[in-house]
Amino acid sequence: MQRLTDLLTDHLGPLDISKLERTTSLSHDLHCDGDDAAEFMASLAERFAIDFIDYDAYRYFNAEGYDLLKWRRPKHRRGSIPLTLAMLHHAIETRRWNTAELEDLNA
Repeated sequence: MQRLTDLLTDHLGPLDISKLERTTSLSHDLHCDGDDAAEFMASLAERFAIDFIDYDAYRYFNAEGYDLLKWRRPKHRRGSIPLTLAMLHHAIETRRWNTAELEDLNA
């Protein structure tokens, strides 16, 4: 988990680590969206050798600025699903991104 929080700090700047929980959401709580989210996820994949089987950024993150086409996408692709630290930690541990498996952690 320490390596994950180090990566978060590298991309998002200083964070109050004492306030981070397994349920902390990158987008909803840490306000990581758009290019910041894309760069973070690319670094995550590279640093931890995660196989992104069915990752879809639109499930978890909003686009940079105003997203004119957001309302044309299905509801599950509008950045409304919280991408939590527990999900990221599980992906690191298993070295794969399985959407159904990871989203079950939030249930």
